[in-house]
Amino acid sequence: MRENGRVTSATIQPETPAPALPPRLIATDLDGTLLRDDKSVSPRTVAALAAAEEAGIEVFFVTGRPARWMDVVSEHVHGHGLAICGNGAAVVDLHGGPGTHRFVKVRELERNNALDAVRLLRDAAPGTMYAIEQTYGFYQEPTYPKMHMEVPDDLAPAEDLLAPEGPGSTEPVLKILAFHPTLDPDAFLTLARLAIGDRANVTRSSPSALLEISGPDVSKASTLALCCAERGISHEEVVAFGDMPNDVEMLTWAGRSYAMGNAHPDVIAAASGQTVANNEDGVAVVIEQLIAERR
Repeated sequence: MRENGRVTSATIQPETPAPALPPRLIATDLDGTLLRDDKSVSPRTVAALAAAEEAGIEVFFVTGRPARWMDVVSEHVHGHGLAICGNGAAVVDLHGGPGTHRFVKVRELERNNALDAVRLLRDAAPGTMYAIEQTYGFYQEPTYPKMHMEVPDDLAPAEDLLAPEGPGSTEPVLKILAFHPTLDPDAFLTLARLAIGDRANVTRSSPSALLEISGPDVSKASTLALCCAERGISHEEVVAFGDMPNDVEMLTWAGRSYAMGNAHPDVIAAASGQTVANNEDGVAVVIEQLIAERR
């Protein structure tokens, strides 16, 4: 989940890390990584994804987006058709096409943990506004900004939305969105992590002060590791791509990883390699190199 906007310059050329095991799976973030800033998938990238699947390399989309926002890549899933959504909170089968996505795995944020996170962050950062992502529903506080033209299912304080008898109480909570109108994004992330501690996992993928709060052990990396274990794929056989702090754990875990040319400084520090920016098809550039190595 990422708004348009670059974080760093995109003038560098791709770097290739030290030789590793032949890749069996490519894990790529979407916004700011695979997608261009206009949210399109370039013809070069479409061809590279197809070539990877034809070469026997699985491709997983690993994103902060909810399942309902996956239409942008549904027609490019090729083989398996699985995506990791909500920063690891759900594994979704995209084969059914827009509006028919099936949840394969859900790693929810327990409501008691969610309520603790809201309470602690309200105390640490007065003025924070909240929205609640569930498997199918989206709920928000009345003051929460309309960042993505969402039409919420209900408006109420977060404490009421998360109450046992609250709206959507029969659905798992996937993550909380916490927005602050004035704090620096990185400072807000640091403050929230200190305040919430081990009750939840806090990250961000937006250039604004918008945080994403998931279950304590839920991240792109941990859910990707589960999916790879089910397939007998080791982390050394995974190549990962990302651009924002919610990608850091995944890039650190993967055997080979690439920060985009437009990536956040923390992402560049975490990755083992670097490619050009999303608008220059940085993912496709590396995939083409990987396939050439196999010939």
